[in-house]
Amino acid sequence: MNRYTIAVLVKNQFGVLNRVTSMFRRRQFNISSLTVSETESNEFSRITVKFDGDENGKQQLVNQLYKLPDVCSIKEFTIDNSVSCELLLIKMKNDINDRDEIKTAAEAFGAATIDYSKDSIVLRLTDDSRRIDDFIDLMRDFTILEICRTGTVSLEKGAMTIRQSINF
Repeated sequence: MNRYTIAVLVKNQFGVLNRVTSMFRRRQFNISSLTVSETESNEFSRITVKFDGDENGKQQLVNQLYKLPDVCSIKEFTIDNSVSCELLLIKMKNDINDRDEIKTAAEAFGAATIDYSKDSIVLRLTDDSRRIDDFIDLMRDFTILEICRTGTVSLEKGAMTIRQSINF
């Protein structure tokens, strides 16, 4: 199985997200990451989906998505043609015995301390999915109290935009 990341530009209307994600469900794709937001225009929303599957199934899914009336454009992203990142918030137990090691690991990964109390430390890391996974794995040596991470966001490299290939 391959991992795919696609962005779906849709009209910003009630129920569109449900119709798009239902297409993944019907095709039996498991969504591993989902991010939705308005674009530079409140007329459109952008749905970025990361999922696993085979090439043939992915192509059938894209073809079916284009049949939805609110779908304007679809872009597939690869490591070569895009920049991608995720956001992680991780709350660690503030144990005096682990504090220096947590701080050292956070600095090595470029994580920022955004909340500090006598009981916990909250770190923020923005990076690609692999680096975030690696950071979480490293933090498992300590006491993780809570994790929250966003889905992947991606933009195509260069001057081309998803709106330039709108297929109404």
